[in-house]
Amino acid sequence: QVQLVESGGGLVQAGDSLRLSCAASGRTFSRHRMGWYRQAPGKEREFVAQITWSGGSSYYADSVKGRFTISRDIAKNTVYLQMNSLKPEDTAIYYCFLVGGLGDYWGQGTQVTVSS
Repeated sequence: QVQLVESGGGLVQAGDSLRLSCAASGRTFSRHRMGWYRQAPGKEREFVAQITWSGGSSYYADSVKGRFTISRDIAKNTVYLQMNSLKPEDTAIYYCFLVGGLGDYWGQGTQVTVSS
């Protein structure tokens, strides 16, 4: 199986930055892409960003383009989400995901709270 462990969430003020990390372990071969979704209170889970593992191509939700940057460290089996210019509407639980040849996997989530 695959295990995903997120870290880096916290409480910040509007305009601040945070960097989330997601470390993958286990049977991570044949990994296609990794990324992040988020879920705010009372809302459905929504896509944030993803990166293809082999080529490093990245994709973003319109709501975070220009503010968030996703990257990966192949040697560390880790994906990062650099979040700049945070807004109160970015407040959510952020979930890391991995799509691979053995299936789709999710982390437990990390809370990001942005105060105004």
